[in-house]
Amino acid sequence: MSDTIAAIATARAPSAIGILRLTGPDTVKILDTVFRPRGRRMSSRPDRVMVLGDVLDREGQAIDNGLAVLFRGPGSYTGEDCAEIHCHGSPVVLQEVLLSLFAAGARQAKGGEFTQRAFLNGRMDLLQAESVVDLIDAETAEQAHHAAAQLSGALSRGVQEIYDALMDITSRFYAVVDYPDEDIEDLQREDMVVTLSAAEEKLRSLLATFDRGRILKQGLPTVILGKPNAGKSSLLNALLGYDRAIVTDVAGTTRDTVEEKVALGHVLLRLCDTAGIRESSDTVERIGVERSRQAASQAELALLVLDTSRALDGEDEEAVAVAAAVPQVIAVLNKTDLPCAVDETALRMRFDHVVSLCAKNGAGMEALTQTIEKLYPLGDAPRGELLTNARQADAVRRALSAVSAAREALELGLTPDAVLTDGEAALEALGELNGKSIREDLVATIFSRFCVGK
Repeated sequence: MSDTIAAIATARAPSAIGILRLTGPDTVKILDTVFRPRGRRMSSRPDRVMVLGDVLDREGQAIDNGLAVLFRGPGSYTGEDCAEIHCHGSPVVLQEVLLSLFAAGARQAKGGEFTQRAFLNGRMDLLQAESVVDLIDAETAEQAHHAAAQLSGALSRGVQEIYDALMDITSRFYAVVDYPDEDIEDLQREDMVVTLSAAEEKLRSLLATFDRGRILKQGLPTVILGKPNAGKSSLLNALLGYDRAIVTDVAGTTRDTVEEKVALGHVLLRLCDTAGIRESSDTVERIGVERSRQAASQAELALLVLDTSRALDGEDEEAVAVAAAVPQVIAVLNKTDLPCAVDETALRMRFDHVVSLCAKNGAGMEALTQTIEKLYPLGDAPRGELLTNARQADAVRRALSAVSAAREALELGLTPDAVLTDGEAALEALGELNGKSIREDLVATIFSRFCVGK
């Protein structure tokens, strides 16, 4: 990290304001070259004060007037000297200023390199760093709240407590193994078991949050099923709030899966509208029906659309059979604006979750939202304390396995070195979780998900 990096930190589209960032040892010198304040140079200005001035191109000519602010390390985002230049959001202006920064000695930042430097300089741990990209990618308010809480260290603090407790045990075992003749405080086996059991329970509880965290971050895979012309595409359009799928009175209009995302309350749905389930001699429609079945096999929630204006028939039952393989099913009794031709009481006894609505005019949609929120509650875990990706879950799973093995070895009366081996394995897994001990190539992979400028 001996060089200085720079990047455009805002979107490459015309906007009111555009921001460029730079960080590294030559930040102050480069800023003095590219930004000309009305008065003293930036190098003689205090930190965290916005200064008005001219932004210069590679020829030293003013290309814009804007603001600059300096954040000297180590109390900056990256732990190094950092600066931002705020100009008008013309993509041309931003590109010219970036080239000016390069000409003054900076290089183009890679994706996530600012946050990677913050991690490497100890300004945040790996869990907090991952929450930065989660916050940028947030598609619901709940996602943003969770990411912000994790960025503040909500999850990191709990992990650190477990790490410290295990470190205390392993260090004491090390002392016994390495210095058997020394007068070292006797290891109390019962106290050790209690500590390991507590760590085991905390890790088990943490691992149990992964399903909720994954749904919170990625969205809930949801398939809309039903026979042709039951109103599946109308329901998709009603959920989205615009006409995404073609709706006609002709059965079998939808021939392929249509995928979109929509937030219903605190739950983000990854919706998949499908072709109507039925037997068909039409080759294209048969392919569509097969894709419907594949979508159902990968879904966690099925919205089973039933047309209540007509008696249920064999095609409805076929759709019911496909939906039965999905972990959660909500029977959506559609077309309530028309005379009812089904026994709703019998259907409510048949399905655990039933909602009556009219996708055409939107009546009853709020009841569907409430049902989904009840099926997928936020849970008791405070914001920021959910595992949200497979890397985190895998590390916790390995730590849990190692802690369980250490406890069992201790209870069986095995030698200290056996307990120590499992304790070290748990510490290594937790070190990967928060970044205390992690391979360089894995760090690079994690930060490659970030956008340039962050």
